[in-house]
Amino acid sequence: MLNSTFTSRLFAFLERRVRTPFAFLVIVSIAMPIGMSVWQALLNNYAVEQIGINGFENGVMQSIREIPGFLAFTSVFILFILREQVFAVIALAVFGLGIAITGFLPSVYGLYFAVVLMSIGFHYFETVRQSLSLQWLPKRVAPRLLGALISVGSITAFCTFLAVLALVKWLEFDFASIYAIAGGIVVALALFLAVAAPRFKSRVEQRKQIVLRSKYWLYYGLTFLSGARRQIFVAFAGFLLVQRFGFSVANMTALLLVNHLVNALAAERIGAWIGKIGERRALTVEYIGLAVIFSCYAFVETAWMAGLLYVLDHFFFAMGIAIKTYFQKIAEPADIASTAGVSFTINHIAAVIIPAILGSIWLESHAAVFLIGTAFAVCSLALAQNIPNSPSQGNEVQIAPAFLRTNTTS
Repeated sequence: MLNSTFTSRLFAFLERRVRTPFAFLVIVSIAMPIGMSVWQALLNNYAVEQIGINGFENGVMQSIREIPGFLAFTSVFILFILREQVFAVIALAVFGLGIAITGFLPSVYGLYFAVVLMSIGFHYFETVRQSLSLQWLPKRVAPRLLGALISVGSITAFCTFLAVLALVKWLEFDFASIYAIAGGIVVALALFLAVAAPRFKSRVEQRKQIVLRSKYWLYYGLTFLSGARRQIFVAFAGFLLVQRFGFSVANMTALLLVNHLVNALAAERIGAWIGKIGERRALTVEYIGLAVIFSCYAFVETAWMAGLLYVLDHFFFAMGIAIKTYFQKIAEPADIASTAGVSFTINHIAAVIIPAILGSIWLESHAAVFLIGTAFAVCSLALAQNIPNSPSQGNEVQIAPAFLRTNTTS
C-alpha cells in the first residue's frame, strides 16, 4: 500500500513537470543518451572481443545501421496516421527495445538484427525530434535552447558512462545485462511520456508530402557532407582506438565521459555563441577544426594523441547546431516536418555507402580513410561560405548556381 501510494505520488509529481513542449524535449534528451551512451561505450569491445568481427564486417554493420536513416523521408507518410509527438514516443520505445536485446544475440547476424531495430527507432525519433524542436522553439533563442538540450543529453550521457564504468570495472556485469538495463530504462521513459505528456499543438500545420525545394539547396549540400564526415567518425574513430591502440571498455568509457563533460559545460555556450556570430562563421570554425583533426587521425602514432583527437572531434561536431538554425531561418514553417525527413535521408545517402566502402579501404590503409574525411571537411568549408550574414526566407544564399536563379521558390 505504501509503495503504491509512493509510486502514484511520484508519477503525479513527474506528470506535472511535463506540461510544456520544452519539458518534453528535455525528457527525450535524457532518454536517448541513456541507450546511445551504453551502445557507444560497449559496441566496439562487444563486437571485437565477444563476436570477433573484422574491419570489413564493422563497415557492413555501420552501413546496415544507416539504412533506416536513408529511409527517414518515409516519416512524412507515417504522419498521415500518427501525430508527430506520438510518432516520436513510439520510435523512442523501438530504439530502447533494440538496445535491450543486443547483448542476447552474440553473433554477427544477431548483432546486425539488433542494429537494424535500434536504428529504425533512433532515426525516426531523431527525424521527428528535429522537426518538433524547430517548430516549438522560437527562432531568437533556438540556438541557445538547442545547446541547452545538448547539455542535458551530455550530462545524462556522462552519468550513464559513469554507471557503465562501475558496472564493468567493479561490479563485473556482462554485456547482455548492461544492454538490457539501458534499453529497459529507455522503454520505460517512452511509456511515461505516452501516458503523462499532454498533446502539444504545432503553430503551423505541417505539409504531409515530400518537399524538395531548390531554394534549400545549400542546406541539402551541407547536410549531405555532414553525414559523410559523421560516418567516418562514428564507424572508424572508436574502432581505431580499440583495434590499433588496444583501448579497453574502461578506456573508451573514460574518453566518452570526458567528451560529454566538455559538451555539458560548453554546448549551451556554443549555441549562444552561434546566435551571436552567425551560422557562417560558426561553421567555418567547425570545418577548419575538423579538417585538421581528420588529417591528424591519419598519421597519429600514440594512444594518448589518438584519445585527444577523439575528444576534440566530438567537441567540434557540437557546432552542427548551426546547420539546423540556418534551416530554421530560411524555411517556410509548414515545410519543417517534411524537410526534417528529407534531410535525414540526404544525410544518410553517403552514410549507407561510405562505411562499407571505407571498411574495404581500411584493410589496406587506415590513413586513407581519415584523409577522405579531411576532403569532406574542406568541401563543407567551401559551401559554408555561401551562407548570408542574415539568412532568412528570400535570402537563403549569397550566390545561387545559374540553373537555380530563375527558380528559387520552387
